[in-house]
Amino acid sequence: MWLDLNPRSSTPIYQQLVDGIKEIVARGIMVPGERMPTVRELASELSINPNTIAKAYQKLEQEGIIETMRSRGTFVAGRSTVRDKGMVKKQVSALVEKVLVEAYHLGLNREDIIQLFKACLDDWERRGGE
Repeated sequence: MWLDLNPRSSTPIYQQLVDGIKEIVARGIMVPGERMPTVRELASELSINPNTIAKAYQKLEQEGIIETMRSRGTFVAGRSTVRDKGMVKKQVSALVEKVLVEAYHLGLNREDIIQLFKACLDDWERRGGE
């Protein structure tokens, strides 16, 4: 499994795992129903403490990204349907707000931000994002 982990990052390793797996699923590299490596397999492959992997898997399961079936293993969950679109939009809006604050402090103007967002969206789609 391809995951880019940085032990020097201020982001905890378990969160880097969560973010990386979410990206792999969003890009279609892993698809719903596909079996995830076991905690021990992934810990061995990445040379990481199994407790860190377990913590990441627990968070992913809480978020509905993966699901564990007793005695069968852990699998990529199907894409959930949005039940409360207003709440989802509010969550995404809060994330965008953080990006806008950072962009302001880095000196970007409205046109720079729009151009950057369009380029990122095009790149996302070109690399398989759904």
